[in-house]
Amino acid sequence: MQPRLTRSNRAFARTATLLAVGGLIVGLTACGGQSLADVDSSGFDVDASASEFMPIPSEEKAKEVLEGITADADLAAQVPDDIRKNGLRATTSVGYPPMEEWGTNGTDIVGVDPAIAHAIARKLDLTLSIQDQEFNAMIPGLISGRYDMLLSSMTDNEERRETTTFVDYVQAGNAFLVAKGNPDKIALPADLCGKTVAAVESGSSALLAEQFSSDCESAGKPAYDILLLGGDSEANLSVQSGRSSATITDYPVAVERAADPESEMDAVRIEGDESIWGIGIDNSKAEFAKTVQQALQSLMDDGSYAEILDAWGLGDMALPKATLNGGA
Repeated sequence: MQPRLTRSNRAFARTATLLAVGGLIVGLTACGGQSLADVDSSGFDVDASASEFMPIPSEEKAKEVLEGITADADLAAQVPDDIRKNGLRATTSVGYPPMEEWGTNGTDIVGVDPAIAHAIARKLDLTLSIQDQEFNAMIPGLISGRYDMLLSSMTDNEERRETTTFVDYVQAGNAFLVAKGNPDKIALPADLCGKTVAAVESGSSALLAEQFSSDCESAGKPAYDILLLGGDSEANLSVQSGRSSATITDYPVAVERAADPESEMDAVRIEGDESIWGIGIDNSKAEFAKTVQQALQSLMDDGSYAEILDAWGLGDMALPKATLNGGA
């Protein structure tokens, strides 16, 4: 099996910022913020039973789609009373565009993951709050009851399913970033045999480059000339300068970078290496997970789901059906 670049390999250490209903922002500073153990299970002290929907940020590319979503009364009736009262408390780990990123005002959270959260909340007729959190602290936050749901490009796998139920919502793999116009006509990993490929030293991209290089040699072709660099920026620069023919990164990240006209790069998807990403819900809330699954399926059926992904240029990540715990 080829090694995958997954969000779980990334380190996120940042100050948490609470984006509460109606745009109220409460900063949790490094010196004054509470740990998960210090916060009671209600999480947010908000009676959301009569509140309006959380406003969609102006920079959210799927804003028009989200504002057109209507509630499903039958699904809304399935929402547990505590979630109906407090609103849907979601968490994500900001800093992985285009899946989730800060707006230019430094407080709004936009991207595919928050857009899906907005869509589910509106389908279930719920108010929504989204809190930025360190990636590795999100599942403990579900366990403690601080959050009802996480959406943060998290791979649905067996180890995480020991505590967390996943509603699978996208599939993601890897991609090559190549010079604009793809001058070497790269379509497959084999097209880079004998060429220079940049990778981040000690990262998953280096392991994947080594695997592809080994495949070249097994086929009697020249190996990759792997150029190990200190980070993504250096790897991208090597492509832009012509020093390397390609670099390897996560597919959604590659699409985001290629969409920037200043990058002068194109993204080439690597087929056959996809993993399933899921919306995480604590195993103690299995019935609510089923309700979220039905809400997502409804969004798929009415076309809103596809429109959200298309708005962010990630239609290729769509799943045909909303499933529970369908990852490897």
